[in-house]
Amino acid sequence: MRTTSEQINLWRQAPSESQRLEFKEAKQQFDTRKLSEYCVAIANEGGGVLMLGVADQPPRAVVGTQAFPNTVDAAERLFQSVGFRVDIEAVAHPNGRVLVFYIPSRPRGTAYHHDGKYLMRTGSSLMPMSEDQLRRIFAEGQPDWLEEPSRTGLDEQQVVELLDTQTFFELLNLPYPTVRAGVLERLRSEGLIDQDGSTYTIRRLGALLLARHLEQFSDVSRKAPRVVVYAGESKLETRLDQTGGRGYAVGFQGLVLFVMSQLPQNEVIEDALRKEVKLVPDVVMRELIANALIHQDFTIQGAGVMVEIYSNRVEISNPGEPLVPVERFIDAYQSRNERLADLMRRMGICEEKSSGIDRVVQAAEVYQLPAPDFRSIFRRTSVAIFGPRPFERMDRNDRVRACYQHGALKWVMAQHMTNQSLRDRFHLAEDKAAIASQVIAATIEAGLIKPDQSVGGSRKFARYLPFWA
Repeated sequence: MRTTSEQINLWRQAPSESQRLEFKEAKQQFDTRKLSEYCVAIANEGGGVLMLGVADQPPRAVVGTQAFPNTVDAAERLFQSVGFRVDIEAVAHPNGRVLVFYIPSRPRGTAYHHDGKYLMRTGSSLMPMSEDQLRRIFAEGQPDWLEEPSRTGLDEQQVVELLDTQTFFELLNLPYPTVRAGVLERLRSEGLIDQDGSTYTIRRLGALLLARHLEQFSDVSRKAPRVVVYAGESKLETRLDQTGGRGYAVGFQGLVLFVMSQLPQNEVIEDALRKEVKLVPDVVMRELIANALIHQDFTIQGAGVMVEIYSNRVEISNPGEPLVPVERFIDAYQSRNERLADLMRRMGICEEKSSGIDRVVQAAEVYQLPAPDFRSIFRRTSVAIFGPRPFERMDRNDRVRACYQHGALKWVMAQHMTNQSLRDRFHLAEDKAAIASQVIAATIEAGLIKPDQSVGGSRKFARYLPFWA
């Protein structure tokens, strides 16, 4: 292969470093161990290109590199280190020598390691892959858990007795067939059941979505959502512990209504009248519950979605660590259960790809809630959403998190965060501009946002971008 200077210039114009691109200055040299680790990490992420001699910050100037003068020898030593072939090409760019490393993808079902460390990238750094990520890689090529059979050897009557087919057609806005054969054919065409001669099999996906009673499907019953209500702000006293009984799709509306009925109420004055409002608005609960159901890792046994209600917050969690960093939930999307997500979108249960979290963050701003706190914990993903809290009662972490999410939300809406927009988010008066500036400075210090260089250094017209933009 031959890489041209024009191709390098095209790569330099990429909006940001990605799974496929990595830039390093390395003017004089580059550590061979670090090179091996980056090659392993990029291969584990699907392969890509690593360039030495190019600055990693926009506009990514070509600075040239003197590293690895003998590319043939470097390629051989790299092969001995990582165990797979990496092609290296030295390109005579007008602004200096650029080394281009073409890194292949790992084989399906296999992850590469270096000195026992299975590596991946996060931003411009390297980190070990989590147990969840490795399990997903090693499971590649194996049957999809959701597509496996749940109940077999059924006749037509048993299928329609086990699955709520009436609600299924209503959710899809389709007329209910006049004959049972039409019902079964629709289920079969959607990949929810299979037919083998005169008998039928209900797949796990069909059971999870449409079951009238999940306990009738022993292999999926533990995936039923669970709602736990506590008496205070801790787990010391449980007031209610309820497990859902219906399939995700046919029981979703009932699940959301049940959760909303258990939320604490706050009394507010509106138009001179006292009014009771729930701790968290229903639009937020709906989106977060749907996301937890869709993005859970079904291969983790004995675990399901949990909704935990405290007196001051709601925590929703699902099995499995997230496929994308929690900081990127607003702009990035990757589903581990695409068929489940597609069906639930078509049934009107969740939003289009990635827009659900946008709505949650936007609702938090409208209702003056602290920013949602997304977390990746051991083998689970969780989000905590708190009730209304004025700016004065938010701590530093609350303010920084809200500032970052506000900047990210503005960016995905093709807008820009400013001091004014942040004051609007916090409901701060114009004379509180200095306070908003302090929050912005703290968020920059945390590495979550950065100034928009395209408007120059003017403080009056300053705009801010999320760190990855």
